Amino acid sequence: MPTVLVDGPYSFIFFSSDQGEPAHIHVKRDRQIAKFWLSPISLAKNRGFKEYELNQIARLVVKHQEALLEAWHDYFSS
Repeated sequence: MPTVLVDGPYSFIFFSSDQGEPAHIHVKRDRQIAKFWLSPISLAKNRGFKEYELNQIARLVVKHQEALLEAWHDYFSS
């Protein structure tokens, strides 16, 4: 479960078992986790985040989209 990025209290991670799925990122804080598709960016799953915080996380995913996609392709193509 590599951590790709940390921005404030949020860790952006991949699960090794995600290889067969389209590019996405899991965002964790404490016991909450959300999954965002990266192209196009959209929320796939949410466990525990309130709506206002999901909006904040979505803005971070947009901000870091290019780096997250690059990290996805680097990790899963090796």
